Amino acid sequence: MNATAKTIIPNKSWILENDGIKVGTLNKEKKGFSFYRKGIKVNIGDINEVNNEFGVPIFEEGIKRSKIPQVTTNNSIYDYPCSSKPFNPVYNIKKKLPIYAKSSKSKSLYCAGYYIIKFRKGWVKSFCPKLITLERYQYQGPFKTETEMRSSLNAMSRS
Repeated sequence: MNATAKTIIPNKSWILENDGIKVGTLNKEKKGFSFYRKGIKVNIGDINEVNNEFGVPIFEEGIKRSKIPQVTTNNSIYDYPCSSKPFNPVYNIKKKLPIYAKSSKSKSLYCAGYYIIKFRKGWVKSFCPKLITLERYQYQGPFKTETEMRSSLNAMSRS
């Protein structure tokens, strides 16, 4: 068994693989961890229980980085991650959206967080879309993590 963990969000969320095949998703909760396997949630007390589940210490063998852009704590507004340094962050209470600009002179506004947007071909995942896109199309979000967004996307794809 060759179990590894790919980081989605540092110290918060990982994709667990066994010999290169995705086994499930591990999320750090307030108390312990939660493991999602084929849509079923299993609560796990601590990291030792995770290692016992796989029979090997998955976090000691070197955590591989995923291709998802890593978001630092500096690049977030109202606990929602954003793709660049936010300028003029505002929380639109009416639309419930964290809005920001990418530079001090920018006229384009972006929405921090993860979203799913319904275009003609169906639902699409999006990270920090433009505000005008969310005004033109049906959407769900914002989500604070990619895992939340993916579970919502899966639910919308099934219906």
